[in-house]
Amino acid sequence: MTVTDLVSYEDALASYDPVMGLEVHVELGTKTKMFCGCSTELKQGANSQTCPVCLGLPGALPVVNEIGVESAIKIGLALHCEIAEWCRFARKNYFYPDMPKNFQTSQYDEPIAFNGYLDVQLEDGEIFRVEIERAHMEEDTGKSTHVGGATGRIHGASHSLLDYNRAGIPLIEIVTKPIEGAGARAPEVAKAYVAELRELIKALGVSEARMEMGQMRCDVNLSLRPNGTETFGTRSETKNVNSLRSVERAARFEIQRHAAVLSSGGTIVQETRHFHEEDGSTTAGRIKDNAEDYRYFPEPDLVPVAPAREWVEELRKGLPELPRVRRARLKEEWGVGEHDMQSILNAGAVDLIVATIEAGAPSDQARKWWMGELARNANETGRALDELPITPAQVAQVAALVAKGDLNDKLARQVIEGVLAGEGDPDTVVEKRGLKVVSDEGALSTAVDEAIAGNAAIADKIRGGKVAAAGALVGAVMKATRGQADAARVRELILEKLGVEG
Repeated sequence: MTVTDLVSYEDALASYDPVMGLEVHVELGTKTKMFCGCSTELKQGANSQTCPVCLGLPGALPVVNEIGVESAIKIGLALHCEIAEWCRFARKNYFYPDMPKNFQTSQYDEPIAFNGYLDVQLEDGEIFRVEIERAHMEEDTGKSTHVGGATGRIHGASHSLLDYNRAGIPLIEIVTKPIEGAGARAPEVAKAYVAELRELIKALGVSEARMEMGQMRCDVNLSLRPNGTETFGTRSETKNVNSLRSVERAARFEIQRHAAVLSSGGTIVQETRHFHEEDGSTTAGRIKDNAEDYRYFPEPDLVPVAPAREWVEELRKGLPELPRVRRARLKEEWGVGEHDMQSILNAGAVDLIVATIEAGAPSDQARKWWMGELARNANETGRALDELPITPAQVAQVAALVAKGDLNDKLARQVIEGVLAGEGDPDTVVEKRGLKVVSDEGALSTAVDEAIAGNAAIADKIRGGKVAAAGALVGAVMKATRGQADAARVRELILEKLGVEG
């Protein structure tokens, strides 16, 4: 990889003002493709989910997916957009091997949704409004696999394989207006916007929006202009960035790179860029085409889309509570601070905690297990929280066993470990592993007597008034009972037997 000259971030912002444009592609969760009846599951072998329409064979005629249109309208409404009374598809002409028709069916100057906004909250609580230019419908391309090279890219590969299963899957592209005024916080704004948009898409139920699976990806357009000026600089477009952290890093790197080029008297090339996860850098892709280079023209094989106003209003009434409003409500209900709520959001735990509470767990217990033991396991195994093999109902069951006194926290962690290992539900794990808290007073009394007899010096200290030393005897009893005793009750018994008030 070519080493890129950078200036420090502080020096870049001392001289230049960043302007961003973010283009987010969302893969819709429809059962079939945008213009044909092929499945979107992508679980079969390469090129097994194709037909004459998505392969672009002569004479094949497309038909618009109604759920795709409905999803586009829902997204537009949630982004406070105007919904077009009449719009149509266009052919975006360009040659790529993974584009079997040699054009992409998209929308050009007549999108289904336009002129909206999304308010995003930054880490310190500041609200920043990102204005939306448009949200339009289009189709995804196929997938190219480059074989024989060291990087997985076409350069250096011996050959390429093409899989058209993904070709034709419905996409919504959401394009912002130029984002100005963010200054040094531009990368943070970019990350917060994509995060908020992802939560919005998930709340609408139109896509799982899993960035790591390519269901949502962001193109980061960035340019710099000298501080105090109004004219936009030449932009670069970092393509297909697929994580929130990477969106922030890509914007930051490009600010530093642009500043280095401009400060040395160079000229920014309008081009696409590749983002590299390993070091957060970008490298040149291809010279960026302008719209006229795509030779857009209306798609002759599809009729225009004219959503009835009654339908649009019906969809508007059916929109769910928007994520920022919901978070504010949950934050109040749960009694947590802004920092804790942000951590819950970043962990992807909001819906899991809500579901656990709905299954009967107190909110503090639901948060404790998802943000503690389960978050630790997810981090160690490289999985998202919702990929863990445990359900909110099972977490609520663990919390109920703790509340009932059948488990203490240590035993509860072992139960969760067993559930994650596939040993069954919490009750089954408790039974199989023999993890229930020892609550038999006779057994506890015997264990306490043995601990006192085996630690006479400590017992004397406690009798002499050093009550804090009781912790050592509690530890001895817990060890003897394999952690299955009720520590609070053990402490009470110790003090009772030694004639000391707690």
